[in-house]
Amino acid sequence: MAKKFSQRAEDLRRALAQEAARIMAEHGIEDFLQAKRKAADRLGVNDVAVLPKNVEIEAALRAHQRLFGRDSHVHSLKEQRRIALDAMRLLEEFQPRLVGSVLTGTATDHSDINLHLFADRPETVAIHLMEIGVPHEFYERRVKMDAERSLTFPALRFGAGGRMVDATVFPIDGIRQSPYSPVDGRPMRRADAREVSELVAGTG
Repeated sequence: MAKKFSQRAEDLRRALAQEAARIMAEHGIEDFLQAKRKAADRLGVNDVAVLPKNVEIEAALRAHQRLFGRDSHVHSLKEQRRIALDAMRLLEEFQPRLVGSVLTGTATDHSDINLHLFADRPETVAIHLMEIGVPHEFYERRVKMDAERSLTFPALRFGAGGRMVDATVFPIDGIRQSPYSPVDGRPMRRADAREVSELVAGTG
């Protein structure tokens, strides 16, 4: 009986991951917890023990993107990376790094382009954007730095090439420690302009 229940729970977990992935792909939800909760509501699941991990949802999202609209996904992702590269060149003095779903390849057509910037004073980024005529919003973002510590950093949002760029500004020495990824809890992958250029060219 225990084995049968375990298999049923595993099947439900897989179904929840697939439904959460579909919600993220089709509705532009980027928050894994929100997608997970919506999937549980739609499937009538109340047992938190069977909720999938973020890495399982990400794997399901990759599978969904391969099965549905693969060509459009590849085209959209390449466009997002090209726009990210353009934004990184505009912000070159702040040592920009691309992070998140546009880098990992799981971005949907609704995803923001996420950058990490590094500056002694965050207002210098805002001043630079004003000088080059880029309207932007300034806000604060909570970032998980390790298993036990979260910190608040300034961030800016601005439009570029019909997409939204979300840039978090870290101190100069923040380039040495990458925050934790919300997907797997490991240090977040960061890519510089050279690496993004290779991705755009299809060599990475």
